[in-house]
Amino acid sequence: MKKKAGKHLSLKTVKRGFDPEDIRNFSPENIKKLTIAQEEVQLLLDRGYKIKPIIELVGNHNQFSLRARTALQRATSSTDECEKRKFTMLSLDHAKEGCLFIDGFNLIITLEVALSGSPVLLGKDGVLRDLAGLRGTYKLIDKTDIALELIGKTLKELSVPNVKFYLDSPVSNSGRLKSRIIECSESWGIPVDVELIPNVDTELSHMERVVTGDSIILDECKSWFNLSRKIVDDYIQDAWIVDLH
Repeated sequence: MKKKAGKHLSLKTVKRGFDPEDIRNFSPENIKKLTIAQEEVQLLLDRGYKIKPIIELVGNHNQFSLRARTALQRATSSTDECEKRKFTMLSLDHAKEGCLFIDGFNLIITLEVALSGSPVLLGKDGVLRDLAGLRGTYKLIDKTDIALELIGKTLKELSVPNVKFYLDSPVSNSGRLKSRIIECSESWGIPVDVELIPNVDTELSHMERVVTGDSIILDECKSWFNLSRKIVDDYIQDAWIVDLH
């Protein structure tokens, strides 16, 4: 997809979420090992064990790298969690029935990672998650506008009447991303609001019609849409999907 002309072409070309060791971490051989390990992790989760000691136990046994262990943890949920999320997930056919409340950093960063050709994890719950691990730091990159264009295109296709993005205000450059969302959304043809708040997880956890891949929010919110997966499946054909199923 072509980038927009203008000052934003000066943004640094970045492979969001890329690690040179990923070729080894997610090689066909290691994917087989991770798939077996995921079954073991889910079994222990279903029996009430906590995720961190499970990952340490299974990771040590298989001599997984820290990156592989993080992927295993992010991509695995208990059977009950998967079923609950499946129950509260709304069909995208219902997106046109009201406002969507979007976990901004979560959605945009996942798309930036997919556009960068970096690994994106397909979880047991059917949700895509990245391994960017930004931890409170964020910078606009050359993939940001493309991600926003894909979001706008998908919202149009789904006939969404309006959307509201929530961004964590403590994250660096959240104000810049807010301005960029507003600027890019002028061509979407729908009302778009962007709000900076201290804790997006807390806000969205009590809401319905949420767009996120955050497990904490998915376990608490009333209903949600799996929008990132649709966008990646429809428009990012060369995305590197790490599927452990």
